[in-house]
Amino acid sequence: METLANLESFVRSAHARSFSGAARRLGLTPAAVSRNVAMLERNIGQRLFQRSTRQLTLTEAGERFLAGVEQHLDGVQAAIAGMTLHSGEPAGVLKVSVAPNFGMDYVLPLLPSFLARYPAIRPDWQFDNRQVDLVAEGFDVAVGGGFELAPGVVARALAPAHIVAVASPAFMQGRKMPAEPSQLAEFDGIALRSTRTRRVRQWLMRDASGTEVPAQPREQVIVDDPAATCRAAVLGLGVALVPLSTALPLLESAALVRLVPGWYADLGAISIYYASRKQLPAKTRAFVEHVAQGFEDQQLARRLHALSAAAGGPRR
Repeated sequence: METLANLESFVRSAHARSFSGAARRLGLTPAAVSRNVAMLERNIGQRLFQRSTRQLTLTEAGERFLAGVEQHLDGVQAAIAGMTLHSGEPAGVLKVSVAPNFGMDYVLPLLPSFLARYPAIRPDWQFDNRQVDLVAEGFDVAVGGGFELAPGVVARALAPAHIVAVASPAFMQGRKMPAEPSQLAEFDGIALRSTRTRRVRQWLMRDASGTEVPAQPREQVIVDDPAATCRAAVLGLGVALVPLSTALPLLESAALVRLVPGWYADLGAISIYYASRKQLPAKTRAFVEHVAQGFEDQQLARRLHALSAAAGGPRR
C-alpha cells in the first residue's frame, strides 16, 4: 500500500507541474517531494512524469494514475480534515497571501486573537499585491480585491473596494475644490501604474445615481504601489485616487481631505479567497470564519460604505 505522503506529492506535483510548487503546497522541500514521487514510481514500476528543467509533464501512465487516485485522495484528505475539525483542534501551517496595506491595517491585527484561540496553527504569510494561484502556489487563503475568480476558488466579501480622490490640506490651500470628477483634470496628480499590466490606471468615478464620469488628474508623479500613492498625497505632491481602505485612517486624522465627496470608482469587493471543497481543512475554515467575524465586529464594511456615499466635505 502506498503512503499518503507519496500520493499527495504526486497529485500536487501534477497540479503545479513542478516539485517546487507542490512543496509549497505541502510544506515540504522540493527534494523531499521529488524523493516521494521517485519512490512511488519505483514501487508501482511506472514512470509518471517526464522531467525537464522547466516543468513536469505527465506521461500516459501518469495521466491514468492521476485520474484513478485524485478523487480518492481528496476523500481521504476530507476525512482527515473532518476529524481534525470534529476534534476542535485546527492545526498546521496556514499559508496566506494578503495585500500589503490592507493586510497590515485590517487583517494582521486579527492574528493575536486567532492564535490565542488556535495555538496549534502556524501562520506563514506573504504580503503581495498580485493575484496568486491558490492551488499551484500552495496557499490556503488569499485576501485582496479585484481578483479574477479562478475555477475551484470561492470568494467571501469582506468590505467594498472603492477608489476615492484625496489630497493634503496644504496642497488644496488656496485652490478651489472640484465640484465633479472631470474637474480633477485641472490638478497635478499622482498616478498609479499597475504592477500586472505596467499601464497607468484610468478611473471612472460614479455617484449614488450610477452616473459615471472620467477622473484623470494630470500625471505629475507616477508610482506603482497604492500606499506610495497615498503617502505622496500626504506630502502634498498632488491629487491621488486611492483605495478608501488605505486612505481611511489618514482621512480620519485629517492628514488628507476627500475631494468630490459622494463619487468613487467601484472595484467590487475586498474578499477572502479559498479553495471550494466539500470539507475545508479545519485551519482554513477557522481562519476564514475568524476574519469574517473580525470585520463584522469592526463594522468595517459599514464604515467604508458610509464614507463612500458621503455627500459632505470641506469646501473652499
